[in-house]
Amino acid sequence: MERRLILNCDDYGQCRAANEAIQHLLEERRVSSATLMPPAPAFAEAAAWVRRRGLKNIGLHLTLTSEIDGLRWKSLSGGKSLHDESGAMPKTIEEFEIKAVTKEVRAEIQAQFAAMAQAGIAISHVDNHMGSLYGIATGRSHLPYVLRECAKRRLPFRLPRYIAAKDELLNSIPNAAGTLSIVTAFADLVGCRIPDYLLSHSYDVQPGETYERFKQMLITKIYELPEGVSEIYIHPALEDEEMKAKVPSWEKRVWEYRLMLDSDFAYALRDAGVILTDYSYVQRYRKASRRRALGRLLGGLRA
Repeated sequence: MERRLILNCDDYGQCRAANEAIQHLLEERRVSSATLMPPAPAFAEAAAWVRRRGLKNIGLHLTLTSEIDGLRWKSLSGGKSLHDESGAMPKTIEEFEIKAVTKEVRAEIQAQFAAMAQAGIAISHVDNHMGSLYGIATGRSHLPYVLRECAKRRLPFRLPRYIAAKDELLNSIPNAAGTLSIVTAFADLVGCRIPDYLLSHSYDVQPGETYERFKQMLITKIYELPEGVSEIYIHPALEDEEMKAKVPSWEKRVWEYRLMLDSDFAYALRDAGVILTDYSYVQRYRKASRRRALGRLLGGLRA
């Protein structure tokens, strides 16, 4: 079986430094795709660039949180429960999960889909900023609604079917495998296509971590990539004074941008026989069996 990889740039539209880095990587075809944040301040600028070039590999980064002190934003729909005392979306997924009224969450999701359409963007796939819709903090998940909405629009969603054995982040979540089996069965049942694996890494620079160590870690992931379709998501950005002043994780973002242009990384993809792909392949490749999906869902609920 082939090993295919989606390299997706998250946080497109967050700021100028992110926009310029992501646009460069898209132009050079060093990444598979990017996902846009409709509530973010540089969304209109990013959307205009995508529209001029007629790109078909741009997705929707559903955004219900605003975690960076120097870079906050409000919801598009104005729901009261979607904002903290500052008037911006909440900083943490826990605060979002506790306070957000379901009706207002759904209205915001619809508003973000509408913003993409109004900007002239043909959405290729959907994912979620910070995992706020997954129910990670309190168990209050909005995924069933999102998966149904994606299925109606024939859009794939970022949700791993399996957890890679060496993925420390996903394996650290209590009962992640059991919960995931139920949610993926529901995705199959409603007809929402999903990839096989999601390979994560630390968002910030870790103690003792250098660019070279970070590069080697991701290159190792490339050689150990499981069969099927995997996604690695990154947050590339240029190094500039605004980014350094406002975004605590700026250095890791600069590393991610640099890595995508690094000849060693490009060589590793070729040498490992990994095929760079995008979510249009996921939509074609994942043919769900409704009967099998229902059996998996009922079996998980009984357990």
